[in-house]
Amino acid sequence: MRVLGIDPGLRNLGWGVIDSENGRLRHVANGSCHTAAGDLADRLLYLHAQLSDICREYAPETAAVEQTFVNKDAVATLKLGQARAIALLVPAQFGLDIGEYAPNKVKKTVVGVGHAAKEQVAHMVKMQLPGVKLNGPDATDALAIAICHAHYNRGSNLKVRA
Repeated sequence: MRVLGIDPGLRNLGWGVIDSENGRLRHVANGSCHTAAGDLADRLLYLHAQLSDICREYAPETAAVEQTFVNKDAVATLKLGQARAIALLVPAQFGLDIGEYAPNKVKKTVVGVGHAAKEQVAHMVKMQLPGVKLNGPDATDALAIAICHAHYNRGSNLKVRA
């Protein structure tokens, strides 16, 4: 099963692709989609195009997206929600089932602790995907989301809502 993990963000949208077969994980690719400051619609369109290219190139069979947390800045939360909509829309356009995971569930699955630090997540991603070159913190988080989805989606074609 090829899994696309997505860490939504308007400025930097992290993505990671892994293969999962019989409980074994293998890194395929990871990176970030970037947008510059400017018109919101143009930024969303650019994220859509970049993520669509990734889906075409790596042909994932399923996808997972991190759920949004609400912070004190309502405007920032709304913008993140719009980027998250792109993260859900693109895999849906490619016919993929999409799992959604809370950040603490991802950390608990990958590290064993729900409030793990970013350094701990990166360390455990490297342990589970030997030889991986992490292309930044957003890509690292996306790989962790993909690992989480592979763990909970073994042998299942069901949409996961965690």
